[in-house]
Amino acid sequence: MAGQQRYLRYIVFALIAIILLFFISSSSSVPSAQWPTYKGDQSQTAADPSTNKPAAPQTGAEKESTATTPNTGNQLPPATAGGERMNATFVTLARDSDIWEIAESIRHIEDRFNRKFNYDWVFLNDGDFGEEFIKVTTALVSGKTKYGKIPKEHWSFPDFIDQDRAAKVREEMKEKKIIYGDSVSYRHMCRYESGFFFRHPLMLDYEWYWRVEPSVKLFCDIEYDTFKFMAENKKKYSFTLSLYEYVETIPTLWDAVKNFTSVYPQHVVEGNSMKWISEDDGKTYNHCHFWSNFEIGNLNWLRSDAYIDYFTSLDYAGGFFYERWGDAPVHSIAAALMLKKEEIHFFNDIAYYHVPFTHCPTGEEYRLSHKCSCNPKDNFDWNGYSCTARFFEVNGMEKPAGYEKEQ
Repeated sequence: MAGQQRYLRYIVFALIAIILLFFISSSSSVPSAQWPTYKGDQSQTAADPSTNKPAAPQTGAEKESTATTPNTGNQLPPATAGGERMNATFVTLARDSDIWEIAESIRHIEDRFNRKFNYDWVFLNDGDFGEEFIKVTTALVSGKTKYGKIPKEHWSFPDFIDQDRAAKVREEMKEKKIIYGDSVSYRHMCRYESGFFFRHPLMLDYEWYWRVEPSVKLFCDIEYDTFKFMAENKKKYSFTLSLYEYVETIPTLWDAVKNFTSVYPQHVVEGNSMKWISEDDGKTYNHCHFWSNFEIGNLNWLRSDAYIDYFTSLDYAGGFFYERWGDAPVHSIAAALMLKKEEIHFFNDIAYYHVPFTHCPTGEEYRLSHKCSCNPKDNFDWNGYSCTARFFEVNGMEKPAGYEKEQ
């Protein structure tokens, strides 16, 4: 009896072994999955990214034609907008030492905007640009790049400036720890941006400009042509951030402005933005200004007799060197007095950063639809030190929905 049970167990084990061998041999005949290849191997089918399904097998002729050439049939078309371009350029004041900071700025501008429009870029320097700066920036910009040297007479002390007096002022500002108070180059820069950049021979080819500084960032996609928007809506100056200027840097600027307006009253237009920069009809200046490290504007306005007379008057007053007048209040006061209110535009939709301030568009729906990466809590617009809320009030504009949450 025990022997019969042993034989039965052997028979059961043998049957199990036969069944396992059958399944193993069957599984080895199942074809392996067909994965897309990306390194020039045309022997397998490629995946269609729009459906996530395998594409139809290639014919013999197709295989032969792509044997040594990458198959680009499924790639997206260039992200370039159609239509005519405006006569416009980006403009940057930089030196060779700024190469990697400006490279970061270019990358932001190109990724968020210019890859669609391919506008030119003008680089200006008080010295000569080196080979590496030119090579790197040219590679990053989708439009043409141009490199210009600033004439010495535009980046030096004018003959009418008492340099001993100017040096004494710088020393006093250094003791008071006023930002850039002891810097000579910063003063040359402010004077140049105030009155000369738009007169450089390279800039004379253009009608519109977008100023870009090293180490700035854009946080949202810009799907439309900002230059065309400015032209079609009859805008001449624009901003993303506004704030109050350091009082210590411009103690006599408003006196110089009032002297200008008394000599050239014809340059002050009706319907201007005086109420934005003064709370007593022009008797005093409240120090509000547009932060000029971002500007999109009209070059013909800056080249006008009105603006040239304005800058020349301020220049002879000496405040660029005897004090520390910045180009931001100089541009802002000019725009407030010489342009109609409706000719100045606030770009809420251009998310912008320049240390230490951020403009993050107010409105969650816009931020989500335009792939914005800024934190709305960092938005400076409705901060007490910002002048943007005042700009809305003076112009009778309704503040963007949700601004209360950012105050």
